[in-house]
Amino acid sequence: METQEEIQTPKTKKGRVVAIVGRPNVGKSALFNRIAGRRIAIVHDESGVTRDRLMLEVSWNNNRFHLIDTGGIMLTSQPSSFGQEIRDQVAAALQDASVAVLVVDVQTGIQPLDEEVAGMLRKADVPLLLAVNKCDLPSHEANALEFSKLGLPTFNISAAHGSGVGALMDAVLPYLPEEVNQTVVQPLRVAVVGRPNAGKSSYINRLLNGERLIVSDIAGTTRDSIEVPFAIGEGPQARHYVFVDTAGMRNRHKCDSAVERFSLFRAEESVKKADIVVLVMESEIGPTVQDKRIARLISDNNKGCVVLMNKWDLAIAKGIAQKKAEEVIRTMMPFLSYCPLVFTSTKSGQNVRKSIEVIDHVAAQTRMKLPTGMLNRTIEEATKRAVAPMRFGKRLRIYYALQVCVAPVTIRMFVNDPKLMTQNYLEFLRRAIRERFGLEGAPVVIFLKARSRPEKMPRRRRATDGGDE
Repeated sequence: METQEEIQTPKTKKGRVVAIVGRPNVGKSALFNRIAGRRIAIVHDESGVTRDRLMLEVSWNNNRFHLIDTGGIMLTSQPSSFGQEIRDQVAAALQDASVAVLVVDVQTGIQPLDEEVAGMLRKADVPLLLAVNKCDLPSHEANALEFSKLGLPTFNISAAHGSGVGALMDAVLPYLPEEVNQTVVQPLRVAVVGRPNAGKSSYINRLLNGERLIVSDIAGTTRDSIEVPFAIGEGPQARHYVFVDTAGMRNRHKCDSAVERFSLFRAEESVKKADIVVLVMESEIGPTVQDKRIARLISDNNKGCVVLMNKWDLAIAKGIAQKKAEEVIRTMMPFLSYCPLVFTSTKSGQNVRKSIEVIDHVAAQTRMKLPTGMLNRTIEEATKRAVAPMRFGKRLRIYYALQVCVAPVTIRMFVNDPKLMTQNYLEFLRRAIRERFGLEGAPVVIFLKARSRPEKMPRRRRATDGGDE
């Protein structure tokens, strides 16, 4: 596949990954959200819609990296059905992290579990920094001194208020390895597609604050694909894009001339060559048959996708509620249910800038490098929730999974017999991976490969035994 990019396995080189670890209720998620800022909530307008996930690309002072929020580690002697799973998940996260931040609570003081967690982390041979959280008042600073006995570089912070977090991140960033920014030499292609007169050119014009493209109420104004360079972020890690404005995609049977048919062909080729596709639809009308055909083209080509509901100001004037509109769209286009929806108005400018953040977010998801250990732990946990399918008296066994490329995120899964996999179970595994890693707007492709049961593979590297054959 031309759009696929080969990636290195985590064994050869650790990526730009920061893991947040610690015992329960010390404020790990609060620190995660503070570092992530509003970027964690860009996919949906309503609060509480997007659940916290384990891994997310974030940007701090124009430095992009992946942040991992792990579950609270419990004492080895503490009874819990999830205790060992959490410890295993933390261990898997540390395999791929370049640096870890141990979070403790200054208001409860140092606990035996803090010391146990610190000892566990030292054995992982990962650079470790200590964040003494909940230093919300000046009086708390003195209480932080007792944590010096852990022998770690210490930073007093308040994740709730943001104080001290900047100094902590200044110490974290030097541990992250440098990466070559491929988008400088090969910008990501964003194809803006939709039916005629859906507002594609108006959208790009609004982004650029100028009438760079011809905008008209007459359907079919744009006859060819027009490319506009764009950059998001600053400095060496800014992602570079090329926006491609395409001709309106009519039903090929309704094209009246050779020019229209050629324009449709060029638009379809733009989708196939794109890294991200923005599907523009009219909010008043909702998904039409042609919109669904275009959406299917995007899905069949495994492209990252953002759905843009344009002319939302007109829908509001008619009393259309966003929540109800989203439900209808999701129902009518289930094959793009993983794609974020943005309700915009190019006339008023509503959510146009936000749509850029969403596009950038989806671009990051399509290039997400899933840590191998975390990926296999995710699959193992999923198979405990739902028994693997059985056919012909033989049960499916999943031995191991490995991401082999990005754009799209492609996973090779080693199983005893690919014929035992059902489509429903494959979709279940795909959803489990999405729940763990986010991957909004990013297609996930899973290839099955048969292999015999590994004789000497360590137990922790098997995804699941899947039951008896």
